[in-house]
Amino acid sequence: MRQSKTLIPTLKETPADADTSSHKWLLRAGYIRQNFSGVYSFLPLGKRVLDKIEAVVREEMDKIGANEMLMPALQSADLWKETGRWDKMGEELIRLHDRHDREFVLGPTHEEIITSIIRDEIKSYKKLPLTLYQIQTKFRDERRPRFGLLRGREFIMKDAYSFHDSEESLDQSYQEMYQAYSRIFERLGLNFRAVIADAGAMGGKDTHEFMALAEVGEDTIAFSTESNYAANIEMAEVLDTYQVSTEEQKPLTKVDTPNQKTMQEVADFLNHDLDQGMKSLLFKADDDYVLVVTRGDHEVNEIKLKNLLNANDVALLTEDEAFELMQASFGSLGPIGVPEKVKVICDLAVRSLANASCGANQEGVHYINVNPSRDLPEAEYADVRFIKEGDPSPDGQGIIEFAEGIEIGQVFKLGKFYAEKLGASYLNQQGKAATVTTGCYGIGISRTMAAIVEQFHDERGITWPAHVAPYQIHLLVLNNKKAEQRELADQIYQQLKDAGYDVLYDDRDERAGVKFADSDLIGIPYRITVGKKANEGIVECKVRQSNEQEERHQSELLTYFTDVFN
Repeated sequence: MRQSKTLIPTLKETPADADTSSHKWLLRAGYIRQNFSGVYSFLPLGKRVLDKIEAVVREEMDKIGANEMLMPALQSADLWKETGRWDKMGEELIRLHDRHDREFVLGPTHEEIITSIIRDEIKSYKKLPLTLYQIQTKFRDERRPRFGLLRGREFIMKDAYSFHDSEESLDQSYQEMYQAYSRIFERLGLNFRAVIADAGAMGGKDTHEFMALAEVGEDTIAFSTESNYAANIEMAEVLDTYQVSTEEQKPLTKVDTPNQKTMQEVADFLNHDLDQGMKSLLFKADDDYVLVVTRGDHEVNEIKLKNLLNANDVALLTEDEAFELMQASFGSLGPIGVPEKVKVICDLAVRSLANASCGANQEGVHYINVNPSRDLPEAEYADVRFIKEGDPSPDGQGIIEFAEGIEIGQVFKLGKFYAEKLGASYLNQQGKAATVTTGCYGIGISRTMAAIVEQFHDERGITWPAHVAPYQIHLLVLNNKKAEQRELADQIYQQLKDAGYDVLYDDRDERAGVKFADSDLIGIPYRITVGKKANEGIVECKVRQSNEQEERHQSELLTYFTDVFN
């Protein structure tokens, strides 16, 4: 492609709202343009990168026997109401009405649609297992779109769905898709980890996220220093390795703690370490009240709490709500003497405390010498805290460290969740009706594009891996007015095209400095510069990622590129 014939509007300055590396470089290099908050157009270079990513995805889906299809973005609200997600997904859904006042949603995902198709079309076990996928634009009404392509209202996604007559069949497809995803991200050149994750509003159980490691990542990964264990911090189990104290139990005593609100303030006032205090937070889980107690140096993990209670919604009460229920403000809440309608759940670490402190459910009053085995006989104990760096790894190998990651893919075992809601059944081998078992698998195509840029850039622009770059070679002619340069560049352009290479030919009437700067911004893996030695047939070849440069004769170029691309 001649650069004079395409649209690559590079920018010299970084837009003010570009707050991540990928957002900055994709805008400056002319890959994307923002139409409004959270919605972007992909310009020619950006579309070519998307096509390259999608090609890798399609190849790996073909290898495991997945079939591509295309479903509508506009979905009937009726299906979403049948599964309960019309209310559960809340404000994330972009809802609309037609002229007849019928309700619709712009699809953020397609479990409802695909399950309804299977319900209507698959009647026998002989048609199972079956895996279908699509690559399509999705929509979510993000409260705060940010980070460019990493969190938008409109995005491109590959979503796949598998249908089975047994859990064993689902397990096999899950592993096949897990391995296919691993191959996809390896081929794209990403540094990633597959981590244990939470299914969230998708429903079902057993899920892994594929996380591209990046400083801008919105998710924290907990990983072992000595094994392959990795999990989203929300799902990382904390081992019960606490030693029960043998300290002599002292009498439970109330003490005044005026104006001491935070755990650290109370610890300092009572002259003990932070981990000797008991932190109490009050939640509403669906219609039930729950007081969750952790050690003072630990944080409540609401995802673990939600899963423990099998609740649809878990929310921290406001201070006014807490006072109305407990007759005490946040800083004075505690697990002793709570109302009957409040369930007390203590983290596992609390059980090992001796002579600790906690709120007394009176303003400015705390208990000291709290011993859970004696003073909290009705409490339930469970792992409800966030894991911390330095904790033992849940697999028993090494200790936990943290890294930041961008979610680029996820695989779910949905089980019968959607099939039961929508009545998707088939006749089994015994001729009896049985419910379909399903799996769901997604890759954020546009998000993956941004994640690659987060990992592959330098101070001058993007440094694409060869498999996803918009072109393989960037050919620059430095002075169009000099016939020998223009003629040699034209010859090389045709030579490389005939050999099957993707070439972007900068034939513009621009200064050499502008062309070099734009080339570095765009980040095509290999550059050929036709300049002062054109009359000798000699050009400069440069590798974008390493900045290595060398001169080559025109006659050597095909051999050179055969070697580097192999």
